[in-house]
Amino acid sequence: MPLLYYWRPDNYRRDRDFGFGYHLNQNSPAMERTGRGDSLWAFTRYLPSSRYVLAAELVVRAVTRNPARYRYGQFRIWGDVGRSRYFDTDVAPNAEPLIRALDVKTQGERLGQSFQGAAAVRVISAADHRLLWAFARDLATLQRAAVYPEDEFEARLIHGDVARPLVLREERAAYDRRHAYLFEHVDVQRARRHVGHLQDLYAGRCQLCSYDPRGRYGHALCHGHHIRWLSRGGEDELDNLMLLCPNHHAAIHRDDAPFDFASLTFAYSNGTTEEVIENRHLPRAA
Repeated sequence: MPLLYYWRPDNYRRDRDFGFGYHLNQNSPAMERTGRGDSLWAFTRYLPSSRYVLAAELVVRAVTRNPARYRYGQFRIWGDVGRSRYFDTDVAPNAEPLIRALDVKTQGERLGQSFQGAAAVRVISAADHRLLWAFARDLATLQRAAVYPEDEFEARLIHGDVARPLVLREERAAYDRRHAYLFEHVDVQRARRHVGHLQDLYAGRCQLCSYDPRGRYGHALCHGHHIRWLSRGGEDELDNLMLLCPNHHAAIHRDDAPFDFASLTFAYSNGTTEEVIENRHLPRAA
């Protein structure tokens, strides 16, 4: 079932500066009514002219639950990175007449007023989805949505500054904002302490398969993995970290596998699912 979401302009600008995450966290129960392959359409207000424009089409890969009391909402939609689109709002046409003509109620004097609180995410009909798709068919898209390989960014936490050139691949205009976000927002020493804590908590074993390199080889070879990727705005907190063997870590990064805090399960694109078998710290969804 397709959805329509109002992306507040301040949040849109922040996410655009720091790098779009190809996901949406919200409390709206409408998110549970969508499924794999459906579209989440997002519109925002373009502040220089105050016109409302389409900002993105996230093609849903999965809907999962966040940990209890997660401050950005209990549900998370994971967008398919290969199929989702972020539109260039600087040149996008006014979408307000189209949105007001859809079946969803938009009675507010300002369009955004109709998408507040629990109504920020709205279910739309298949006919409305087709209208939005036709409108967006020829819209200019952003050539770069500032997505960085998470494994390269995590190398910074392990190896320090030598990893820095791996992730600075964007135009100079955005360099300073991204540099500050990627390399000043995260306390490297604190991140390493977190991973050290997990190594002790799980005796160096992978939480998915119990691989025990410390017992077999005498070396702590498992990695700290950020469930909500740091390179997409995830937090460097223990409840966002897992200890994984190199094979599982590589597979999850390569597949961009969604994680559900309700079942403590990763879901891969080929249909494989894997549940955490060792857990002493991750909170479940409410």
